[in-house]
Amino acid sequence: MPGNEMIFGYARVSTQDQNVDRQLDELKAAGCQKIFYEKISGTKIERPEFLRMLDQVRSGDLIIITELTRLSRSTKDLLNVVEMLEEKGVSIKSLKESWLDTSSAHGKLLFTFFAGISQFERDIISERVKSGLQAARARGRLGGRKPADPKTIDIAVRMWKSKEYSINEILKTCGISRRTLYKYLKQDDECRKIIEKEFL
Repeated sequence: MPGNEMIFGYARVSTQDQNVDRQLDELKAAGCQKIFYEKISGTKIERPEFLRMLDQVRSGDLIIITELTRLSRSTKDLLNVVEMLEEKGVSIKSLKESWLDTSSAHGKLLFTFFAGISQFERDIISERVKSGLQAARARGRLGGRKPADPKTIDIAVRMWKSKEYSINEILKTCGISRRTLYKYLKQDDECRKIIEKEFL
């Protein structure tokens, strides 16, 4: 990289018991000149070291991560972070997901395509959620203390999987309790694995 541009590295593990050394070794091998790392859950919005890094990066700099899950737990968050970095003139590269490298024209093209597909998927999910809720309301199954309607539960689970809605938004929209939501999330293999991984 010409000029005074720097290569930053960012590493993260979810708990104090996990070891970050492997990530640090990979980032050093990739040529990172300064590395920020922290032990904090990926679901936390405020990540002190990540924010410190954002304060220091300048136009032309590159941020390297070992894999996408170290940076973001959802497609929405990833797109927001990359867009914010692009506005600062900062590129990002993942060692595991080689298609994510906005420092190259080809990488930017692939990411733009990925972002477009993600937006399309979100639009489809949104339309399905709206249609499902309208049908459920028409049957008078939402709200109160009535037994959870399977259709409503299906909508709630899909909303949770999309990572586009907060827990409170899901509960309010579907008219179910937090206990009910997690009860059915744990019955879904994909959701259960995600929940268990968050608490590892």
